[in-house]
Parts: sequence; C-alpha cells; structure tokens
Amino acid sequence: MKITIINGPNLNNLGIRDPGVYGNLSLDEINEYLVSEFPDDTLDFFQSNLEGEIINKIQSLPNTSQGLIINPGGYAHTSVAIRDSLEELNIPKIEVHLSNLSSREEYRHIMLTSSACDGYLCGFKEKGYYAGIVLLKMIIEQK
Repeated sequence: MKITIINGPNLNNLGIRDPGVYGNLSLDEINEYLVSEFPDDTLDFFQSNLEGEIINKIQSLPNTSQGLIINPGGYAHTSVAIRDSLEELNIPKIEVHLSNLSSREEYRHIMLTSSACDGYLCGFKEKGYYAGIVLLKMIIEQK
C-alpha cells in the first residue's frame, strides 16, 4: 500500500523546537520509525514550509497514492487553500498533530483543514502518525 505523509511548516525543526510540546524526535527519526513499523508499505514523505508546495503535492496524489496522512502544522489554523485542496482529494486522509491542540493557545483550537479529512489525531507525538497509518489502512481496506 502506498501512503503519502505530508508535513507542513516548521516540522523540519522537530527535535530542536520545544521538545516538551512536540517530542524529542526529529522529522527524519519519525520517518525512520514509521518505515520500520510498516515495512510492507511504501511511505512517501514530503515536507515543506511553503503553502503552495503543499497544495501541489496534495493535488498530485489521486494518481500516485492510496491514502494521505497530513500534519499541516500552523496552516491547519489559517489555510483555506490547503483545506480546499484536501476537500477535492478523493482518497482517504487523516490529519495528525504532535501536540494536544485543545490544551494550547485559543487560536490553535480553530482547525480549518481537519474537517476536509476523514478524521484527525492530536496530542500523541510521533505515535499519532503510527495510529493514523493504522486507521488509514483500515479505511482503505474497507473500501
């Protein structure tokens, strides 16, 4: 099964950026963990700090991937454009956030992108990606 994992702005700084909130692992370490946990699947990793690059990647997925895990980072709270591209995407998709957004600043409680996904996970650090892949595979297999 081919699953694409998109990470948005500042996630390239994981391991450096506030480990108490985001965990101690770098993005590369999270990716390596996922590859080791899902050796029979093809995981396509993509990270960008640029909104348009994330949109272009999402728009390329119908022909290249069976499912999407997305952590849009701060764009989850601000990007109507990413939300619109997710809404148009007709493959299963799950949004993941490392931190527990409901326990953070008020402006992080508004999530524009998650309503365009099949569901979302937050607060489980890197294990949210793991759970997201498990759930995504179940959704894909039930179709």
